[in-house]
Amino acid sequence: MSLERRSIGVIEDDPIMGESLVQRLGLEGAQVSWWRTKAEAVAGLARRRHHAVICDLKLPDGTGEEIFVETVKFESAPPFLFMTAYGEIDQAVRLMRCGAGDYVTKPFDMTTFLERLDALVDSTEREGEGVLGISPAIRAVERMLLRLAGSSAPVLLTGETGSGKEVCARLLHASRGPDCGPFMIVSCATTPSDDLERKLFGQEKVALDGVEGRNPGHAERVGAGTLFLDDVADLALPLQSKLLRLLESRTFTRVGGEGAEIFRARIVCATHADLPKMVKEGRFREDLFYRINVVTVPLPPLRERPDDIVWLIDRFVAEFAAQSGDRIQGLSALSLEAALAHGWPGNVRELRNRVVRGVTLGDGPLLMPGDLFPERAPPRAPSREGLDGIRDDAERRHIARVLSENGGAVLASAKALGISRTTLWDKMKRLGLGRPAKDGSET
Repeated sequence: MSLERRSIGVIEDDPIMGESLVQRLGLEGAQVSWWRTKAEAVAGLARRRHHAVICDLKLPDGTGEEIFVETVKFESAPPFLFMTAYGEIDQAVRLMRCGAGDYVTKPFDMTTFLERLDALVDSTEREGEGVLGISPAIRAVERMLLRLAGSSAPVLLTGETGSGKEVCARLLHASRGPDCGPFMIVSCATTPSDDLERKLFGQEKVALDGVEGRNPGHAERVGAGTLFLDDVADLALPLQSKLLRLLESRTFTRVGGEGAEIFRARIVCATHADLPKMVKEGRFREDLFYRINVVTVPLPPLRERPDDIVWLIDRFVAEFAAQSGDRIQGLSALSLEAALAHGWPGNVRELRNRVVRGVTLGDGPLLMPGDLFPERAPPRAPSREGLDGIRDDAERRHIARVLSENGGAVLASAKALGISRTTLWDKMKRLGLGRPAKDGSET
């Protein structure tokens, strides 16, 4: 565990202390947001999830305790590490009893401070975050899957294409423990019916010389593991009757065979189709529907869980940026705003593919909206050779970094850059940085 690529918030009004923390955390590879007031911190924490927050107790317009109280009510609230003076230790201890992560007293040794912060982030990630996401909706799905781990009842996973049904099936399988057996997938949508029957149940055949041959299918090779039937609604009616027999009698017969074989695995099915409607239309057997529908776990679409959009992007960026030599350091504030506004018709699969493309083709340290959504990006101006082109590239990267540090707020970014808001707008338009976010600081 390290602070590399972790998002850390710093709430400190002292410019010397704040700058020192930002620089040192940056050297550790963290992505740092620095807020100097309570108002800035509350707004910043509402815009994006952070892995931890370093917070002073006294601020010009309030207290660190007030920020903690406003933030901790959310399920995705980050852990707080409070910086206290010696006389504030009692307050810090009281805050820890209310759920704060840790505290250090000023002055502190930086190495010890980083170790405490690292341990706080590590313990929170191991205990607080789920495998599937952090939103209440997806955490409820995960809890349901974990409760089903000890059962052998069939499970039906429903949800839109790309919403993560296979990931959920794998989690359900893995939660059974280290001796859970194989996990085998049968795609009912992409395999022709004749091939699908042989693939599922296996085949027995006799050669011309009378020697018998046997090709075991997935139902046999999976043993006591998990057999995952993806897109089960695409099964042809004759195969539906054979699957029904598998579920009712826990036996199957190989194609060309006569004897019944014992089926020992757990069945998990997935579909994005409306099975009750298909039953009414006679396209799906009602008795099979009730057999696979013992426990139904619906997966919410990604557009209904914005917390997971940020969580997933952070993980995909970290995963693929590492594979590309860490050229990409993260996501700009403008890109984050665009991602949260997108409807994600392809759900998690679409998000992953867009991040892969952005990391592969992006030309700056931060992914910009055009990297994630190239179909929306305006045509880029022709590249200029020589010093002018180099100057534009450097200016684009610097403005993108300042915008990210200020949560996309143009007025605050313009002040940090020492230019007017109008000038910054013009530069963003010329450099292809997208339309600025509108917030209260710009009115």
